[in-house]
Amino acid sequence: MHVAQFVHRYPPALGGAEAWTARLSKSLVAAGHTVTVWTTTAIDLSALTRRGREEMRVGISNESGVTVRRYQPSYRWAGRRTLLKAASLVPNRSWQSLTVPWGPISRGMWRDAGRDTEPADVVHAIAFPYAAIIRSGLRLARCRGVPFVITPFLHLGDPDDPDDRIRRAYSAPHLRWLLRQADRVLVQTPTEGEAVRGMGIPASRIVLQGLGVDPAECTGGDRPAARARWGIAPNEVVVGHLANQSAEKGTIDLLRAAADVFRNGPRLRVVLAGPAMPSFMNFWKEFGPVPWVTQLGPLSDQQKRDFFSGIDVFALPSRSDSFGLVFLEAWANELPVIGYRAGGVADVLRDGTDGFLVRCGDLTGLKEALNRLTDAGARWRLGTAGRERLGREFRWDDKLRIARETLTERRNPIDANSNKSISIV
Repeated sequence: MHVAQFVHRYPPALGGAEAWTARLSKSLVAAGHTVTVWTTTAIDLSALTRRGREEMRVGISNESGVTVRRYQPSYRWAGRRTLLKAASLVPNRSWQSLTVPWGPISRGMWRDAGRDTEPADVVHAIAFPYAAIIRSGLRLARCRGVPFVITPFLHLGDPDDPDDRIRRAYSAPHLRWLLRQADRVLVQTPTEGEAVRGMGIPASRIVLQGLGVDPAECTGGDRPAARARWGIAPNEVVVGHLANQSAEKGTIDLLRAAADVFRNGPRLRVVLAGPAMPSFMNFWKEFGPVPWVTQLGPLSDQQKRDFFSGIDVFALPSRSDSFGLVFLEAWANELPVIGYRAGGVADVLRDGTDGFLVRCGDLTGLKEALNRLTDAGARWRLGTAGRERLGREFRWDDKLRIARETLTERRNPIDANSNKSISIV
């Protein structure tokens, strides 16, 4: 089969959805299918809406057997938000999905997706809230008369906040409309599945997939060398954080809680990895620099192995993760983990068994979790429990097989007029 995958960025761009798309694409090729990835030229996330940021050239390339079509994002000029906000007020969900004020749009991708000569037996669109990219995928599916599948990676935010901003953004009316067009929706956790059902999607269209980990990709780092580079003594407790540094990913909350621990108890060192987002940079101007925080920036594959080898605790108190693949990578290194009880993360972590779950925004609870993990025995117990789960619950072979079978099953597409699922052929 010819599988067309639509995603806002693709490696070498760094990100969970980007890495997942590449892994699935290679898995499909290895299984004998043909894969074309439709994506943008953006490497830096801000290049989706701004010129002058890191990006690749427009064109078609073959990358590990995958055909990759890269399109330049359109409307990257000052005032775009104002114009698109006005355009998005038109009360038509299809139109609204193409005019999200802050989202990437590609006229070239939209144009080519409408040509009936473009090959596809199934179309798979990845990652909310990038609606215009997903809408281009829907256009190709409708043009070719083939099934349409979405993997939304919903970010559900704080479950205790009825008006959570992140959840509202990921469940906006135009995104709900896109979900209703899909023959199948691949979700990562039961919580995400419940959220999709709550948006009116029949259970028969929802497939629970989940994520996996390959320990060889994230273990085997050089702990002494890494800590020496960071200027950290062998007996110091190091808390690692790997993400786009931002308020949403919990970087700011982590530093505030760690500062309180540092002032009033055991000495902690914090190592931050990943690119710094504007919300964090604004915070850092007032907070830092401080000697107990080390910033590494984006990591290469070997640097990621060294990162996990060099830390003692992994903390990602994020409000914006659908699963949290990095928790699995931390467990592969027998590390205890800390996360916020937000979205699907609460389905992945077992509080008190292989990590600690903290209520969103609860800095006192975050501080207590950090304090508890200054104890070497507690770190060993939780980290070992996490490592033991990987071979049973989080094998890539199992997860990729579910995705492959969902994409390549023989079925008719949804009847766009009735919005009902057609039975599998």
